[in-house]
Amino acid sequence: MNSNELKTNDYLEGIVMNLPEKPGIYQYLNSDGTIIYVGKAKNLKRRVYSYFSKEHQGKTKVLVSKIADIRYIVVNSEEDALLLENNLIKKYRPRYNVLLKDDKTYPLICIPNEYFPRIIKTRKIVKNGGQYFGPYTHTPSMLAVLKLIKQLYPIRTCHLNLTPENIQADKFKVCLEYHIKNCVGPCIGLQNPEEYQKNIEEIKEILKGNTKEISKLLQKKMEQLASEMKFEEAQKVKEKYLLIENYRAKSEVVSSVLHNIDVFSIEEDDSNSAFINYLHITNGAINQAFTFEYKKKLNESKEELLALGIIEMRERYKSTSKEVIVPFPLDIELNDVAFTIPQRGDKKKLLDLSLLNVKQYKADRLKQAEKLNPEQRSIRLMKEIQQELHLPKMPFQIECFDNSNIQGSDAVAACVVFIKAKPSKKDYRKYIIKTVEGADDYASMREVVRRRYSRAMEENATLPDLIITDGGKGQMEAVRQVLQELNLDIPIAGLAKNNKHRTSEILYGFPAQVIGIKQGTPLFHLMEQIQNEVHRFAITFHRDKRSKRQVASALDQVKGIGEKTKAELLKQFKSVKRIREASLEELTQVIGISKAQKIKENLPT
Repeated sequence: MNSNELKTNDYLEGIVMNLPEKPGIYQYLNSDGTIIYVGKAKNLKRRVYSYFSKEHQGKTKVLVSKIADIRYIVVNSEEDALLLENNLIKKYRPRYNVLLKDDKTYPLICIPNEYFPRIIKTRKIVKNGGQYFGPYTHTPSMLAVLKLIKQLYPIRTCHLNLTPENIQADKFKVCLEYHIKNCVGPCIGLQNPEEYQKNIEEIKEILKGNTKEISKLLQKKMEQLASEMKFEEAQKVKEKYLLIENYRAKSEVVSSVLHNIDVFSIEEDDSNSAFINYLHITNGAINQAFTFEYKKKLNESKEELLALGIIEMRERYKSTSKEVIVPFPLDIELNDVAFTIPQRGDKKKLLDLSLLNVKQYKADRLKQAEKLNPEQRSIRLMKEIQQELHLPKMPFQIECFDNSNIQGSDAVAACVVFIKAKPSKKDYRKYIIKTVEGADDYASMREVVRRRYSRAMEENATLPDLIITDGGKGQMEAVRQVLQELNLDIPIAGLAKNNKHRTSEILYGFPAQVIGIKQGTPLFHLMEQIQNEVHRFAITFHRDKRSKRQVASALDQVKGIGEKTKAELLKQFKSVKRIREASLEELTQVIGISKAQKIKENLPT
């Protein structure tokens, strides 16, 4: 350790030992004075001390080695620390902090600060006094609420500068929207500002999700007009009431008793990404929904990431919810906010809905990534096999064996090879059983496995990372015995079929245990593909061998026809039937007139 490193360590130790035992945020800087990490703490001294008091691994070890200076800010509460940490990470984007992957700009609904406000779609927030609702990650939902508003209220859609002075000066003329009764004509003074603003206030309540209150107001107004015998006006209000009730029926997800609640869930993948879903519930309806991705930097836990996500989303959407539904306990405290982990009922339905959304988002991102990089799918499948079977390494090369014989005749076996979870047909091999008499599948399996791996060892060929047998425990045991004889340590699995001859279960270990892999998943389909492929390859080889034997035995009965002639006939005509059906001229072209005549006269029918 040089003198500069010693000075740095003494300097950092002096800062750490004098840190206050209060909540706050800390910033680590490198030798260039760049902030490389921002963190929060309930107790600054205890948290920062933990970085320097023990050995770390991976990226945390690298982070600690880069720290040249420490700064800190003391705050009043943990909630203040969370908010400040979130703001500083977004401001400085430190190298070793979690990175929020938020490259999409979702649409919002804006009510501008105008004399006669419009209702407009936008993707930019301009701080000019306008009110914004959203963002809407599901565009059809946004269009549905805009359609409802248009049906309920005659709000202008023009871009005219409707100031009181311009209206009084008669600068405008009504447009088509006025003539088709979508607008009342505020541009020429046919609608007073108070009436228009009342409509705008009701629209704001709808955009906030308070459709229940608007529905009640419309129902009350409808009943009042009916009691006053104003039936035509009551009918118009009724039409609006039915429109909003229809919208509520489609948008309400749970009991309307649930109001002003935030819901969060999280999913992780194998590539250092975490996905967090946020739902905001107002009067039993989803008012906001958003799923986003975090890129891990220091192997952060689910709890840490979800806490970051909760602070980010609540600040972004200015949430004032007093209840936050989460899937597991969190070490986080917010003023006047209760965290709930529901086990049943409507709140559990909301959590399940959030989980469904985050899993779908994760699956969609995975599909997008695999389209851009097909190799990624293979790696994922190999990792899944490794995890499910607890293999020491990813099964880069998988080999699967199957026997085929009918009543003990023409016994053959086949081996198919999958490399990177894809069939490698050039490496497939066929075997004719040589040492086994009759239909003894276990003995046949032992012979083939012994022949294959004895030769592989002699030739220093690549050995598989996983061997699969098309069969149950008996076949697995036969393979294990041979590997033990050859002193090879290769994992063995078995694939069993049900009475419908479909892949039903995967066996692994000794004694063999059933490994539960959900049907319909990519991993299950891979195992099914391996089993079908080895069965197809073995059956095809068996049929070919049996067919050739049957052809050869028929030709053996014709005197004067030797092995060379039989080979030429089989190569040309493929079967005894076609040889029988061939004309004398066709046979003569292949084997000459003399032998052709012998075939036509002596080949048994």
